[in-house]
Amino acid sequence: QVQLVESGGGLVQAGGSLRLSCAASGRSFSSYAMGWFRQAPGKEREFVAAISRSGGRTYSYYADSVKGRLTISRDNAKNTVYLQMNSLKPEDTAVYYCAADSTNRVATTTRTYDYWGQGTQVTVSS
Repeated sequence: QVQLVESGGGLVQAGGSLRLSCAASGRSFSSYAMGWFRQAPGKEREFVAAISRSGGRTYSYYADSVKGRLTISRDNAKNTVYLQMNSLKPEDTAVYYCAADSTNRVATTTRTYDYWGQGTQVTVSS
């Protein structure tokens, strides 16, 4: 069982930056692939970024819409995954969720992930 708690959301102007954090409790955080998703009002939840579990080569994957602007990373000593968000745009406005995947597929689909946080609101003003 893994519990996930996101933080770091807020209101920022277009072009600004935020860093989201997702703190995990429970066992074996380093054995989970981790993902970030977002959901805007009236839209489906969509993939943002994912990072593989630790051990060996760690790799990450991004949605085309965020490549070059958002960066996912993890700190296993702190049981935390981060999403550094730069050059934010109004279309990045959404509730951001982190998720954990025990199968390490670094997947883009919500059904792959076993555990979810409650979300944190990001609002980008124009």
